[in-house]
Amino acid sequence: MFKHILLATDGSAASEHAAQLAVGLARTHGAKLTAVYVVDPYPYIGVGEINPMGFQAYMSAAQAQAAEAHAKIETLCKQGGAAVELEARLVEDVGAANGIVQTADAIKADLIVVGSHGRSGISRLMLGSVSTKVVAESKIPVLVTR
Repeated sequence: MFKHILLATDGSAASEHAAQLAVGLARTHGAKLTAVYVVDPYPYIGVGEINPMGFQAYMSAAQAQAAEAHAKIETLCKQGGAAVELEARLVEDVGAANGIVQTADAIKADLIVVGSHGRSGISRLMLGSVSTKVVAESKIPVLVTR
């Protein structure tokens, strides 16, 4: 049924649960899995001088977190039976939801799997929800896990 699954990851417990589900689905359907880690735009650019060291530290930390998240997914892909074909991607300079949806379009994925932190009430209103935005913007099915 599924040929190419996009897994959104940020290294959190919610995305690790989503990864387990996405790898299982990819294995069951013989699908390719693309794991995408989206680095939000550098948040400290303002009026005046821009400190290039701050930007470099921010990007370095983001790339390290992405590598760690992708390594965990790669381990899952190699465990438990037939290996799952995995492509790891890092997307920069775009919001998380937009980066996920744009990547799904670019790779012609037929399913997006994304974890949800399960926030509700005021915390959801104040913090927003990447998974909710992905569901609203995506043209393909989105599986949201908790």
